[in-house]
Amino acid sequence: MEHLLGLLRIHIHRGVNLAVRDVNTSDPYVIIRMGKQKLKTRVVKKNINPVWDEDLTLSIAEPLPVKLEVYDRDTFSLDDKMGDAVFEIQPFLEAVKMRLHNLPNDTIITTVKPTRTNCLAEESHITWSDGKVVQDMVLRLQHVECGEIEVKLSWVDIPGARGL
Repeated sequence: MEHLLGLLRIHIHRGVNLAVRDVNTSDPYVIIRMGKQKLKTRVVKKNINPVWDEDLTLSIAEPLPVKLEVYDRDTFSLDDKMGDAVFEIQPFLEAVKMRLHNLPNDTIITTVKPTRTNCLAEESHITWSDGKVVQDMVLRLQHVECGEIEVKLSWVDIPGARGL
């Protein structure tokens, strides 16, 4: 517990224009990996624009990159890969570390720009929202013909954890 910094809540909002892996649709789900941790959303049937609206929570001991993978659920064969994306949580953790409070809602703390080395489809804003630091990201999936995933990061302090 003493090496734990806190929890990173990743809200997997939705997928946009995901790849078709079955005849004319897909049954997508998302896997989040960081270090040895692996979390998974439910499968959304027959939808290439799925809305998961699901929270996955990682315990953070060090700011490793987070890998997001999208798969198409298949009943009789191995699930097909529908792309992946990697994102850094360092800028988000830096913003949380500032220990800001009482900012006007939706104040932008930091903007992370899309680069060749990150998977952002557009600028990502780290903002102050309802009393906490959040980061909205649109991730462009790699190794696939199309598709984006919208996620939101938020931080959960745990009593007894080292904290940021």
